[in-house]
Amino acid sequence: MSKVRVAAFSLSVDGFGAGPEQSLNDPLGKRGMELHSWFFRTRTFQQMFGKEEGSTDVDDDYAARGMANFGAFILGRNMFGPIRGEWPDDSWKGWWGNNPPYHTPTYILTHYPRPSIEMEGGTTFHFVTGGIEAALAQAKAAAGGRDVKIGGGVSTVRQYLSAGLIDEVHFAISPVVLGKGEAMFEGIDLPALGFRVSEHVATAHATHVVLTK
Repeated sequence: MSKVRVAAFSLSVDGFGAGPEQSLNDPLGKRGMELHSWFFRTRTFQQMFGKEEGSTDVDDDYAARGMANFGAFILGRNMFGPIRGEWPDDSWKGWWGNNPPYHTPTYILTHYPRPSIEMEGGTTFHFVTGGIEAALAQAKAAAGGRDVKIGGGVSTVRQYLSAGLIDEVHFAISPVVLGKGEAMFEGIDLPALGFRVSEHVATAHATHVVLTK
């Protein structure tokens, strides 16, 4: 049975999933890249760029799981780019170049309509203005029985959590303290939403926590 999952989502020790002040130079906000050091070193990450190097340890196991068995992705608009408000034109096609890492239909939550964009490698970006449930319905229909990944950012994950629409969450807690940024857990009652810790594994680079219903 297909699931709606958050996977390989990096957090700081103090619960931030991105730094403040996202910009073209800081896609994940200031210091946000530090949260993902555990992921960058893995073979799973390196293979995205055609390389065969990188670790094959526990971190890589979780990284691989974080990219496996997904038939569709859902992203918030900030995950797609730094542009706010009306789309000025169709030139911005995401942070990732011509071949994004999704390779499946990918649904972007936005208040501003835009035609779909077909990219290399099987990724097609669809822009959904009808809200999180409309995006999820489209993603499930496109996923072909595979899982749907809520890819972020923090606001998008929080919306789907609060609505009770997520089945499983994997947080990778990096040994980093940001102090400010986008807080994941403020106002979120995970036990009340039915979640319990089903896995927890610590490595030198991250503590992996899986929450399931």
